[in-house]
Amino acid sequence: MSGEARPVAPAPRRWLADEMLGRLARYLRFLGEDTSYVRGLDDREVARLAEEERRILVTRDRALARRARGAKLLTSGHLPNQLRELFLAFPDLPRTVRFDRCPECNALLERWPVPASSDAWPAELPKSRVLAGLDVWACTPCSRRYWDGSHATRIRSVVAQAAGGIPTP
Repeated sequence: MSGEARPVAPAPRRWLADEMLGRLARYLRFLGEDTSYVRGLDDREVARLAEEERRILVTRDRALARRARGAKLLTSGHLPNQLRELFLAFPDLPRTVRFDRCPECNALLERWPVPASSDAWPAELPKSRVLAGLDVWACTPCSRRYWDGSHATRIRSVVAQAAGGIPTP
């Protein structure tokens, strides 16, 4: 070995969305990004939490953005424009919807095993599509299930609109 330092992979980016950005937090999770969402905390507590957890705070609150080191102040109240602001500020932000994280609680999703018995089949799942090969993901902490349905098409459309015309690195 020549004694050269090995490049260290950067730590995965982690986000903290304040209470004004709940929908944005869900969309960041749809993109596979580790995103906490906080409500009911004062600015000092939010800034402290972002620092302690080494998260990038995203907010529309100017005073909070000044208080938290490395915060990203968003100017738009419109979700596609908020995503666009993040795509411009963080060019390596994924632009592909993935089923990695629960949009509700941020936990990692797992592929859902198809039950052997019809009695164990959840009513909300399209049984014929799942049996035909539709993948389903499950969130253990909050017991929700997700699949690539019409909602995913709408989510992809919002992401594509937001990323439109922005070159990828």
